[in-house]
Amino acid sequence: MTTTNPGPPPEDAADLPQIGARAFKTDAQARYAQLRERGPVHRVRLAGGMTGWLVVGYDAAREAFTHPALGKDPSPARAALEAAGYTSHLPGVGLGGNMLTVDPPEHTRLRRLVAGAFSPRRTAELAPRVQQITDDLLDAVAPLGRTDLVESFTGRLPMSVICELLGVPVDRREEFRRWSQQALGNPPGLQRIGAEQLTRFLAELVAAKRRTPGGDLLSALVAVHDEDDGGLSDVELLGTAVLLVVAGHDTTVNLLGNAVRALLTHPEQLQLLKDQPELMPSAVEEFLRYDAPVEITPPRFAAADLVLGGARISAGDVVHIALTSVGRDGGARPDELDVARADSRHLSFGHGLHHCLGAPLARLEGVIALGTLLRRLPDLSLAVPADEIEWIPAGITRGPVALPVRFTPSDTA
Repeated sequence: MTTTNPGPPPEDAADLPQIGARAFKTDAQARYAQLRERGPVHRVRLAGGMTGWLVVGYDAAREAFTHPALGKDPSPARAALEAAGYTSHLPGVGLGGNMLTVDPPEHTRLRRLVAGAFSPRRTAELAPRVQQITDDLLDAVAPLGRTDLVESFTGRLPMSVICELLGVPVDRREEFRRWSQQALGNPPGLQRIGAEQLTRFLAELVAAKRRTPGGDLLSALVAVHDEDDGGLSDVELLGTAVLLVVAGHDTTVNLLGNAVRALLTHPEQLQLLKDQPELMPSAVEEFLRYDAPVEITPPRFAAADLVLGGARISAGDVVHIALTSVGRDGGARPDELDVARADSRHLSFGHGLHHCLGAPLARLEGVIALGTLLRRLPDLSLAVPADEIEWIPAGITRGPVALPVRFTPSDTA
């Protein structure tokens, strides 16, 4: 029988690095570099008083993504999770019931049901609409001369795209943005509230789609649930919808925000992209490597004792992977931004069974949004010193809270 191993006693845990905290995020890259110098896997403090493991090395991260003893089933760590308030990781609550929180064969079945909506062909068909949304947002921004780019552009584009895919009413999208940020953040209490709010509203939306189906993805998922004799359970239907909102919105918001921040603090790279816009696809991969939009992955749980990167991990331990770190581990000039880099080695979309289904859509939004932004606002610059830009203060994601910028106002495209 597997037992929970919550880690060392509290007096020992106090000496461990605490991931996800505001102090860690402020200088995350420097702290991850220090950890990598000491080894690829480390004991860390988690929110709620738990301890666990953090993988900071690239090779160890690839192994962790595919290790048969590291799964999504939280049963081995149930007692520790409940004690720390991590109920959203438990089946049937909050973000539970989706492909991100289960192992095969459930994962295989759930992924297959939604994979078609994010195929390269279907994604390419979305390009004109993504371009139109981008143009409309920049039409509103261009005459201003100054703006918070997160509020006016990088935060709104991905929300509009994923909400159109799901058929979310326009007048409820701001609430979605707030709830999704809470659902991926800390402390656990706010995380739970955000997840519950999203789930409650999506349950109402599912009922509306059942009464009046549309051509959106949520209507298609309702049809699978209703017509395929339980192809999706009630919990799975809601969990999948919540996942699509959260993962399809927040991660791309941070991809765009991190990219703009990186470019505006590297003027030579900014100029290179202006001169050679055909480099934008490779530049998007470099932005994903240089500052991953998800700082650390959702947890994996050790179903048995294992050794990873030289660390002895016990059954019941919680393991996170630091995507912000692994992109800077190895390769040529890993701490330099190079938008022309031929092979930007990163794991920002995951690896193995849980590789992000929405990766093609995120890449499409990145190429269109960033390319159009540089073309429409060619003299874009930061309106505050770079070191005054705040990172999202807590949780698993990484991106700027706000991006105050200035540019020459323009009334035309």
